[in-house]
Amino acid sequence: MRMQRWRTVNYYRVTTLRQCGDAIAGVRLTIREQVQRFVELGPLPSEEDNSEDGDADFDNLEQVLRGIERPVNQVEAAALSGSFGTDNCFGLAWTLLHLIETAPIPIPLTEPAADANPWIRRLWLRQQNALAASCLS
Repeated sequence: MRMQRWRTVNYYRVTTLRQCGDAIAGVRLTIREQVQRFVELGPLPSEEDNSEDGDADFDNLEQVLRGIERPVNQVEAAALSGSFGTDNCFGLAWTLLHLIETAPIPIPLTEPAADANPWIRRLWLRQQNALAASCLS
């Protein structure tokens, strides 16, 4: 992946996922096509969706998610973190969580609110547990 230095940083004027960048590090990171495609499909559906359309959507989501090469960059991880649904989605939520955990800097950066998506809270708790375990070693 080719990285470019930013001359000016205005993180809030980003209009598309492809323009997203890591303003903190001063390096512009782009979102790969596979990641953008997955994010554009919307959040993971519920396991309670019994429709035939739901089955086709699930198969498409699974195929696109499994097609994303690891590791993801920081911007991709942040974008992917918005794709969690409300439940396991037949294991896809765990696949998504493990993909996000390949980012070089953990997502989320700060503790989520108590009413945040349970998968975002789970990411945070896993980070904290890993930090605590590394301190004990």
